[in-house]
Amino acid sequence: MALPNCSLKVNKELLDTSFESYRLSLDSIPTYNVELDAAVAEVKLKDSQYTLDHVRAFGMYNYLHIDPWYEDSVYFVDSKGRVLNLTVTLDTALGKPCEMFRFESDPSSCEGEQLCASLSLTSATWATLSDGTGKLTLLRTSKRGESSHIKWEPVFSERLGEPFIIVHSLAHMLSNVHTIEVLLLRIQKDPSDTKGSGFSISLEWITVDNSAGQGENEERKYGVRKRRMMKGKTVPHYTAVEPLGKGIIVASEKPFAFTEVDGLPLEEPPAEDMEVENSDPIYFWQQTEEDVTVCVRLPEGTTKDDIRFKLAVDCLRVGVGDHAPLLDGQLFAPVDPEASSWAIKDDKSLEVSLQKRSEGPLWSEVVLGDRRGEYLMSDEQKSQLQQRLSYLTAEDLNPNPEKDKPPCNAQELEDCDMFPEDSSTLMRFDGATLKPTHVVSLGSHQFLFSVNTDPSEMPAFCLRHDVDALLWQPRPHQDNDIWEHISTFNALGKATCKQILMLSVTLKPLNFLLIVILQPEAISFFSLFIPV
Repeated sequence: MALPNCSLKVNKELLDTSFESYRLSLDSIPTYNVELDAAVAEVKLKDSQYTLDHVRAFGMYNYLHIDPWYEDSVYFVDSKGRVLNLTVTLDTALGKPCEMFRFESDPSSCEGEQLCASLSLTSATWATLSDGTGKLTLLRTSKRGESSHIKWEPVFSERLGEPFIIVHSLAHMLSNVHTIEVLLLRIQKDPSDTKGSGFSISLEWITVDNSAGQGENEERKYGVRKRRMMKGKTVPHYTAVEPLGKGIIVASEKPFAFTEVDGLPLEEPPAEDMEVENSDPIYFWQQTEEDVTVCVRLPEGTTKDDIRFKLAVDCLRVGVGDHAPLLDGQLFAPVDPEASSWAIKDDKSLEVSLQKRSEGPLWSEVVLGDRRGEYLMSDEQKSQLQQRLSYLTAEDLNPNPEKDKPPCNAQELEDCDMFPEDSSTLMRFDGATLKPTHVVSLGSHQFLFSVNTDPSEMPAFCLRHDVDALLWQPRPHQDNDIWEHISTFNALGKATCKQILMLSVTLKPLNFLLIVILQPEAISFFSLFIPV
């Protein structure tokens, strides 16, 4: 069964085609520094945590948490096992660190595996906390903005197996039952993975509520109501639970699939839905540096009047009569619709000529996520490719060391030297069936970062689109376009993540007022105001 492929629809009104460049401002930025009486609780990777996934998940962890409900507050865990709060007053100064919660025992003294303590600010009055040893704690915080000095009250604490970090959490009320959804990330040894790193990635979706003990005079107690396990091969770029726990969204280089519910394996592994049925290609395509030619097979007896053709700058739709479209979705790169054309050849195929808007870059596919076509390379292109790669296939290890391009030994490459795979996907899973309902092939749309634009909604994520960086907001209540393009970083598609972080404060209509640098013994804050 093929996956339900979808596409990301760009809002052209948010694109600035006349954008030229940024201008450097030399205005000084206010900087504040706070000395700490104990170091930040940093946990360094062990020798056994040697893969790139370990570095992504635990080695690059941000120990400082900005409160999305109260932007003047930040939290961190120190080496004494305390959750500390700093109230940021950008116009004047910073308040002293205030203790909000303290672990019963020092996590650093625990034997066995330990990860960094992780904190997720679940709602305006709740938080979830992991001590890094496998223990999950739910905390009632009151309204943090109004009661910033009231200590947090633990209402649930339980060990949930191997150590994990919290990647997302949210709270909701249904039928007078308070429910908290939490996503936990683990990297575990996988003996069956003999050809890979030897590890597998697990995402566990935990549902905790207070449905137990609902008598008139009986206090409602929180407990784990449901546990769902997903498995994958790479640390996800993005993952979050939908409001009301109706589903989950995951963006990753390799797809995830649900494998267990409450400790029991699924009877029908969802991985079978990942397989695409083998069939003959329904279209063939070629390309040059200037254009792309697509030949689509047509049903017998098709006439010109039967063709349903629609072409935009970044979308193509080809159909026959009232039947389902033969090609429908987002193009790999922008084209010039006015310079493009189509024609019926020999009453058997429809030939579509697409004029590339930018000459040079070669496409890896026509429509993103559509694998039903076959790419035909011309003899000239084959010859050029063989000449460019000849130094890699020479019989001698290094036939000519003086050349600019010495031979490459793939065995010497580490995981971090590899290019990201073109198979990266953005998937939405239904919370009831645990099966994918929407799938987008990201292809060349490199994942850049995620950010909370509105605490009442799911985190937004930023993807590279050609030379721009586009911000997408998940809207799971919309049946069709569940990912909405809400803003654009002009000409930042090729910038490094660090550059994007420093420049993200200029994003309109959204404002990020705080840049933070965390050091072992001190925390520095940089504020930057941009008028809307």
